[in-house]
Amino acid sequence: MTQKKDNLYDAVNAEWEAQAVIPDDKPSTGGFIDLRDEVEALMLETTDEWLAGNNVPDDAILKSFVNYHRLASDWEQRDAKGAEPVKPLIAKYQALDSFEDYNAHLVELEQAGLPNAVPLAIEPDFKDAQRNVLWADSFGTILPDTTYYADDHPQKQELLDKWLEIQTELFKKFGFDDAEAADILKKNLAFDAKVAKYVKSNEEASITKDWYHPYAWDEFVQLAGALDVTTLVQAQIGTIPEQIIVGDERFWQNAGEFFSDAAWPELKAHLLVSIVNSFTAYLSEDIRLLGGAYGRYISGVPAPSSQRKSAYYLAEGAFDQPLGLWYAGEKFPAEAKADVEHKVQTMINVFKQRLQAVDWLQDETKAKAQAKLDVITPHIGYPEKLPERFSKRVVEADDELVSVAQKIREQATAESWSRWNQPVDQTEWSMPANMVNAYYSPQQNQIVFPAAILQAPFYSLDQTASQNFGGIGAVIAHEISHAFDTNGAEFDEHGNLNNWWTEADFAAFKERTDRVVAQFDGLEVEDVKVNGTLTVSENVADLGGLAAALQAAELEADFSANEFFTNWARIWRNKARPEFAKMIAATDVHAPSRYRANIPAANFEEFHTTYDVQPGDGMYRAPEDRVIIW
Repeated sequence: MTQKKDNLYDAVNAEWEAQAVIPDDKPSTGGFIDLRDEVEALMLETTDEWLAGNNVPDDAILKSFVNYHRLASDWEQRDAKGAEPVKPLIAKYQALDSFEDYNAHLVELEQAGLPNAVPLAIEPDFKDAQRNVLWADSFGTILPDTTYYADDHPQKQELLDKWLEIQTELFKKFGFDDAEAADILKKNLAFDAKVAKYVKSNEEASITKDWYHPYAWDEFVQLAGALDVTTLVQAQIGTIPEQIIVGDERFWQNAGEFFSDAAWPELKAHLLVSIVNSFTAYLSEDIRLLGGAYGRYISGVPAPSSQRKSAYYLAEGAFDQPLGLWYAGEKFPAEAKADVEHKVQTMINVFKQRLQAVDWLQDETKAKAQAKLDVITPHIGYPEKLPERFSKRVVEADDELVSVAQKIREQATAESWSRWNQPVDQTEWSMPANMVNAYYSPQQNQIVFPAAILQAPFYSLDQTASQNFGGIGAVIAHEISHAFDTNGAEFDEHGNLNNWWTEADFAAFKERTDRVVAQFDGLEVEDVKVNGTLTVSENVADLGGLAAALQAAELEADFSANEFFTNWARIWRNKARPEFAKMIAATDVHAPSRYRANIPAANFEEFHTTYDVQPGDGMYRAPEDRVIIW
């Protein structure tokens, strides 16, 4: 039997892992995912009742959800219609006969919420985080990351061939003959190969400050070249902005490769692939299955989700926040909310104490870090109000599914553009209360903990204080630590990109984070090496979260280090399909779960003392090799 001093993760989770069964429609199972499955089962059971007309909440928004869910669940109608509801949209793209014609239709496509290949968005300004501004993004790629396009990548051709095979079958469902489909898909693959040359890799994208490149509008127009961004933007906001923030500068410096007369045949192919794939979840069963087949293949998932789950998630996508509020009202009592709010404040106070005790920071930097903690805003359980947009999503019982989806896309697009030059809504959450997750927003200096994560094994009124600190306490402190990770540290207390460090202190910080990079870099999962640079921000947050949670737990009269570290390892338990584990190890900003459990723990003297870890034991790390940042 594995001992904790040799492998904490295996000692705690090996028995569970041997028994755990990954659901056929999932790529993995484990701590977070087990809770998600429980929430999913509750929501499916409840909404099935609503579909049957039983116990439907007396709420206009949720009644619209029920109507939408009922439309999504009418598989007889969906199968009878096949691809027909989307064919008129596809015909619009087929009718575009030149790049000039495409430019002339940009406004129409944008306002309809349809694919137009112009990646613009309204988001907070990094230098003025209280105001929403215009950003220019870039395209995604067919393969999981740009690194997959290297000629020697072992999965490159296999995945591209599988994508082509699936898309060929899908295009046939929409009435394209073999020659048409082959021509379009060949051109789209060429377009995608160009995209991969210029867009950021996941590692590059993980460095937040490197997304910020302000351009005067006239300068951006020069970058965009033949693409008529001026007419498009003016139609949306009624004026021309003074500047735009370019996130992926290399992409836009090569915009002519994508937006020009010469590039038009490949761009049109890209648009056709985009529209064909945009509505697969709303159509007949055979099309739905093909629409998700590539994602299942790269994740190793053997079976699609059921029609029941598919219909629920389709409707939930448009009503996630209202459903989250319902969930919180049913499952998150006031007692738990008050207890977690107290824990959050405890963790903030502990973090302040730890910052003050850091011996490698000058007082000037400490004062600014403390100021950031003083105004960090916690949101616990659920938002106090719903965004207004949900009340506008009215769905009638006799509506048509794809028509409703189009209407919601139009509304979402208009709502997004309406935020331009407006104050950022500090009350709006980025995830619903029924999501098992949490986050820190550097632009708003907020930490958010939805109700769904606030349950065992992360948190329970029935668990000991040490277990709760090893679970939700470490998660809370993890999110607080994001304010001081390699990305969050670049933003001040107001959420603005602003260097508030002395030069010497930032150098000392980087020396420590580089040591965290080294602890993870090269670790293997399914013969794929972990990228320490890609994962450093999350690893720094894990390390800081564990340190603060441990100090807080030690304040409790019944503190048990064994209970603390055991629950820390338990929350990271995970069993994944090999294909999914391989992809996550190569592309995710989070390190694989077993390393998230083991690597941070081995940095603590308390861990070594608790389990009598000695040289030669698997978890041993010499004192000079241990890293504690916060």
